[in-house]
Amino acid sequence: MKKITFFLFALLLVVACKKDSNQELVLNDLDYFEMQGVNVLVYSNLFTGGFNDEKNAGIELIHHGVRTSQGGAVRLSNTPEQWDLVPAIPNRTVDHESGKIEATLRYESYDFDSRVVVTAKGKGFEISVYLDKPIPAELEGAAGFNLEFLPSQYWGKTYLVDGRINRFPRYAVGNTITRPNSEKIVQYKGYVTADDRGTGTFIDPLPLETGRNFVLAPEQPERTVRITSHDADIMLFDGRILAQNGWYVVRSLLPAGATGKVLTWTVEPNAIDGWVREPNIGFSQVGYLPTQPKVSVIELDKKDKPLAKASIFKLDADGKTSSVFTGNIEPWGDYFKYHYVKFDFSSVNTPGIYYIQYGDFKTNNFVIGDDVYDRITDATSDIWIPIHMNHMYVKEAYRVWHGEPFKEGYRQAPPNTDHFDLHWQGPTTDTKYKALELIPGLNIGGFFDAGDFDIETGANIGVVQNFVQTWEYFKPQRDQTFVDQAQRYVVLHRPDGIPDVLQYIEHGTLQLVAQAEILGHMAQTLSNSVLHNYHHLGDAASITDGLPYNPNLGPYEVAADGRSSGVKDDMWAFTSRDPNRDLRAATMFAAASRALKGYNDDLSERALFQSKRLLKEATELLANAPQETPSFMGGAADVSTNLQLYISTGEQQYADKFLELLWPALDRGLSFVILTALHAIPHMDASFKEDLRPYVVKYKEYIDDLEKDNPYGVPIGLGNWAGSGMIVNFGTTICFANKHYPEIIDANHAFKTTNWLYGCHPYHNYSLVATVGAARPKEVFYGNNRADFSFIPGNVAPGLLFRQPDHFENYDDWPFLWGQNEGTIGGNTSYLIFGSAFKNMIK
Repeated sequence: MKKITFFLFALLLVVACKKDSNQELVLNDLDYFEMQGVNVLVYSNLFTGGFNDEKNAGIELIHHGVRTSQGGAVRLSNTPEQWDLVPAIPNRTVDHESGKIEATLRYESYDFDSRVVVTAKGKGFEISVYLDKPIPAELEGAAGFNLEFLPSQYWGKTYLVDGRINRFPRYAVGNTITRPNSEKIVQYKGYVTADDRGTGTFIDPLPLETGRNFVLAPEQPERTVRITSHDADIMLFDGRILAQNGWYVVRSLLPAGATGKVLTWTVEPNAIDGWVREPNIGFSQVGYLPTQPKVSVIELDKKDKPLAKASIFKLDADGKTSSVFTGNIEPWGDYFKYHYVKFDFSSVNTPGIYYIQYGDFKTNNFVIGDDVYDRITDATSDIWIPIHMNHMYVKEAYRVWHGEPFKEGYRQAPPNTDHFDLHWQGPTTDTKYKALELIPGLNIGGFFDAGDFDIETGANIGVVQNFVQTWEYFKPQRDQTFVDQAQRYVVLHRPDGIPDVLQYIEHGTLQLVAQAEILGHMAQTLSNSVLHNYHHLGDAASITDGLPYNPNLGPYEVAADGRSSGVKDDMWAFTSRDPNRDLRAATMFAAASRALKGYNDDLSERALFQSKRLLKEATELLANAPQETPSFMGGAADVSTNLQLYISTGEQQYADKFLELLWPALDRGLSFVILTALHAIPHMDASFKEDLRPYVVKYKEYIDDLEKDNPYGVPIGLGNWAGSGMIVNFGTTICFANKHYPEIIDANHAFKTTNWLYGCHPYHNYSLVATVGAARPKEVFYGNNRADFSFIPGNVAPGLLFRQPDHFENYDDWPFLWGQNEGTIGGNTSYLIFGSAFKNMIK
């Protein structure tokens, strides 16, 4: 039996690891290692100093088109969490002659440096770790080299360690031990990442396996990787035991007291002989109007020879299919990693069910019809937005999305507090409240920012503005949500006789007016004081115990009257004043006052008063600020504030100031400011529209240049947050520009935004909006229910995240990367106004 087992094992490896004998890993002109089917990035993307470990950096393996491994670096933990320390990379050198990349990794707080050298070795690569000085004593047994693998690509697959066979678990299962907190390496600014409930311990996962020779997924050639350690044991850990966003970690400890070359691994990713990536046929999963342009953008491997033609097939009521159109494939060219061609089937205009056939590949079906866009915003307005209403109990049918959060209110953040979500309380509170003093009245209204449960003031300001614009331009009467502010109670799919958007305006304004009245200005954020509360998943009401903290009580003790507790879990208000943020709030308050008039007159009057006050005070503060202090968006906030106040009050002083500021702002940042200018047209005289015309012509040139920039003709973001928001703003601007200048801005440009959002984009062709009507929406998003590998209907993903130097991605089997999968209240309400403007335009 042992001989048979060994024979089958050997045969399996031979079949799985069959490669093109002519292929070897080489260092290319973009400074990463490459062979067909395998890309190895070596510190092309660096760890950030903000959120530290975002699973987007280090040594990264893009294996047959999917980034399956990352994080290769010297780390101080077996299974690092997001806020654990990451090394700085002060130096990175690329040596093409010797085929190696070297980087220095430094932990400043421990004065600890290491060097990692990655060298191409035939069909694989060698990772070597060098130390010029021994590991600091406090890091002995903690410092090790880690490489992390994406769980969703490996669970259920087998792995072998020195010939022993095992299987990657679908769910995090493994053995752990507990250790005193005093033994834990200080990972990030002193924060303890796990809630130990007063036990003074933390959890330490034990390895699933230990050995010298690892083979991952031998049964799946596109994911097979062999790792061999030449001088230290390799341990395999499941990082999900500590955090749902953890990856499988392969790790070797660095030896104590050693210098020079202290660790060597050989990593050999399998490359399938002759592998060519399947075409990504981009199209709108929502469908098309009969009269609109219909262009599929097809993304091809550069080694794939484009076909000459593609076809459209129609599905009849009896299930039979027939070819109704065959057209030419038109080349576009290369864009980063892939080659792009286009297939125009605009002439297909008969309503029905269709699919695209390109060679042997066919898409799922889509619809052509007059009503395909009618419901594109319904899920966002009916479900996603009300679920994110803070300080409310929110129910949907049998499900309670969350109870009423933060009943205990908010405390003043102490001065000089550096927060784990990039917030900062300055040297003073800028309020009348002392450090940690309870601030009464802030626990009202507002919206959760995103997949977490804080109130980002800047985001909420934009949210209310988006709601107001949606209301004023389109007056949506949709009523599918019951909102009771007195009872703090929300029920989805239950009309209450009041348009939902009007109630959302009220809910957001209640929070922001409270900030202005109670603090005297706008807060930066209302957020968690404890890290283990911040990364909470599930019901927002269970983040805290709902009772104000009482320092006279013991830990977790509740007062006899039940009104306070000894739990330090209260939320904090970060209140450092920023006059630019106050200007943005003044803009929003001026607009909200108009929308609320006749519905909530008291709140309307309070909002208008705060708008005038904040504008006056913020203008004075900025005038007295140092000259190098930049104004928001080059003055765009001040421009918009004066416009909104003029619309609300009719006072000429605001119109004069608006015009004084507008033209220089347009010259500085056309794409940021032109939408504000377009909103002014109905409120200005005819000469204003003519004066604006040359800027609209310049914007048309910007649109035309995008056609040359990329095959999709939209502004694609290349930062650490994907670019759906910028593309939504682009579409909204087109809709309003077409309304006022149809002779300059063609309405058809707006379909570029819908095409991108609904499936015509790089990497895959899934809809980035979890929308009603999409044939194939993304199935997982980064929301507060992300641990369920699910989504909240109506969510809009940031989209295609760019990894330097040439890789776009959007995981649909791993929700935990927020830069590509997290919907935000700001982004989703921007989508609401775009969808409303777009539907109005096509009518």
